[in-house]
Amino acid sequence: MWNQRLARALSASLSSSGLKALCVILLVFPIYHIIEISRPETHFKLSMTASMASSSLSPATQLGSSRSAMLAMSRGLFVKPTRTNHQMVKKEKTGLRIACQATSIPADRVPDMEKRKLLNLLLVGALSLPSGFMLVPYATFFAPPGSGGGGGGTPAKDALGNDVVAEEWLKTHGAGDRTLTQGLKGDPTYLVVENDKTLATYGINAVCTHLGCVVPWNKAENKFLCPCHGSQYNAQGRVVRGPAPLSLALAHADIDDTGKVIFVPWSETDFRTGDAPWWS
Repeated sequence: MWNQRLARALSASLSSSGLKALCVILLVFPIYHIIEISRPETHFKLSMTASMASSSLSPATQLGSSRSAMLAMSRGLFVKPTRTNHQMVKKEKTGLRIACQATSIPADRVPDMEKRKLLNLLLVGALSLPSGFMLVPYATFFAPPGSGGGGGGTPAKDALGNDVVAEEWLKTHGAGDRTLTQGLKGDPTYLVVENDKTLATYGINAVCTHLGCVVPWNKAENKFLCPCHGSQYNAQGRVVRGPAPLSLALAHADIDDTGKVIFVPWSETDFRTGDAPWWS
């Protein structure tokens, strides 16, 4: 009975004008939503929502909930955008534009790589020049010994690295003395004191001509005896026994205006053998 009464009540309430209004609503409502969805603000809101949802979910969650996400998006198409949603869209658009502007750098503030390279070169040069000047006095001590000879005069230096002054040297070194000094190219070179207690005009290079050992002076035998392989040289450095093939190299021992001993390369005939100097 109550079903029949309810049916009669509904039929009575739905007049012809009510049916017309209902039909109009059913036709206009979908068209209105289609227009709203086609607006740029709505598209931007939907794309931002989808990208945020995809970035906040793990790959497994995104894959497992793909159907639910599509269903939610399809439902969202039929939700009427409110004024609050429009404001959020505008704010998000504004915020996005500001972020993009913040990441851009003006052209006048971009670092110039050429200027940076120039500054680096200037810095390296400023550090290298003082270091080079500091190392110049020690360069000769690091030079490897040669086999005699050289270019230009070189002051003779004693064991302490001081310049040899001829007068002072002869006060402490007697006749027949042969003492090592630093000579041309840093080679160990003997200064020779003659029997008349004068300084000889030549110096004897102490580098053995066999394999480069330093040959010591043996005062008792009045010879230079090589400890490496037994080569022997006389008091002037001429080879008298092998395996050394050549005599010891010579250098001029001059005295400059200040009284210092200066070694100068020897390029003349070897007075010991009468031959041309092999070291020149």
